[in-house]
Amino acid sequence: MSSPLLRKGDPTAGVQWIDVRSGPDARASFEREHLRGARWFDLETELSSKDDPAHGGRHPLPSTARLVDLLSAHGINSDADLVCYDDKGGANAAARLWWMLTAIGHSRVRVLDGGLAAAIADAIPVESGPMAPRDPARYALAPGFEQALEQRSPSAPTVTIDEVERALSVGDRLVIDVRDAFRYRGESEPIDPIAGRIPGAINVPLRENLGQDGRFLGPDALAAKYGAILGDRSPSSVIVHCGSGVTACHTLLALAEAGIHGASLYVGSYSEWCRRKPIATG
Repeated sequence: MSSPLLRKGDPTAGVQWIDVRSGPDARASFEREHLRGARWFDLETELSSKDDPAHGGRHPLPSTARLVDLLSAHGINSDADLVCYDDKGGANAAARLWWMLTAIGHSRVRVLDGGLAAAIADAIPVESGPMAPRDPARYALAPGFEQALEQRSPSAPTVTIDEVERALSVGDRLVIDVRDAFRYRGESEPIDPIAGRIPGAINVPLRENLGQDGRFLGPDALAAKYGAILGDRSPSSVIVHCGSGVTACHTLLALAEAGIHGASLYVGSYSEWCRRKPIATG
């Protein structure tokens, strides 16, 4: 499966939808309207393992075992053709789940370009009500991925807060902050306790991955955009972060669509950094 995106006009026969919209009313919103047959995964309780935001950020990764148990409970097998979507054009937890599934070796997973609104506009069938019961499955990890989220796999590398600090001190890696520019500049901060940024990070807002229609730019446009940003750097020298390691995956998805692989995710992101390290503003 070459593209990580399900774009307009792509066939949807045989696809299993996973709805990953988030927020306090996410489940109620899902039950009001969702793509036919979709399962709903909860970012806060199922796709994160929350503890102390100062050590892991607001959305630390769950264990591989928890993710496998979640997939199995929803009757999802390792050969399923999965498409993740949310109500933020893929900018929220859909890209995060795509990254997580890629990290455990699930090769048949994509993100719905444009999210729920685009699907409805494209006349993809919807329904309402709670998820229908489904017989559980036994999700089998691909060989070599048993500890893929705890120990960095080649397909989805991560970095720690200390590695980010070292990289910025040495200057041998490019750290990209994908948050909105006003948050990067420290003008205000709607979620974390202090406004600002990781000193030395550059700002490439994730919204720039999209066209005016709210869908991803084409592969060539994304390749040109990030090729100019990376210059002669290897993708493996790039670290991507956001507020809590969720929306950063939107940019990792854009990089993958551009054919650029190997960038690392700083899962703790600014939510961890601002609680433990000096910040910059302006």
